[in-house]
Amino acid sequence: MGDELRRRSAEEVFREHLRLAAEHRFVEDIERNLAPDCVILERRGVFRGPGGARQLARWLAEELPGGRYTYQNLLVDGRFAFLEWTAQADGARVRDGADSFVIEDGWIVAQTIHYTVEPA
Repeated sequence: MGDELRRRSAEEVFREHLRLAAEHRFVEDIERNLAPDCVILERRGVFRGPGGARQLARWLAEELPGGRYTYQNLLVDGRFAFLEWTAQADGARVRDGADSFVIEDGWIVAQTIHYTVEPA
């Protein structure tokens, strides 16, 4: 199955990442879609690989427990992807989510993440 995953297009990887994230299946998403040497830039710093992604996923789950995500703008061009998103959770919301991605050989190899959590 690993070879099959690595043959996916950037758009296929991107769409699966969004689906799994919306379903709160972060561990599966990280295993299937994130390169072992991925670099993630986020307001709290630079995070690397699955360990860094798991830390960010934990923080997001704490900030938006049971969050419901709305994907507003999805763009893919070659190996690049961009996402604008909002989220709603009990007592919190995000109105300015924006992520960018570099996807190669069926992996997300780089990502930037921006969002502001507000009281709802």
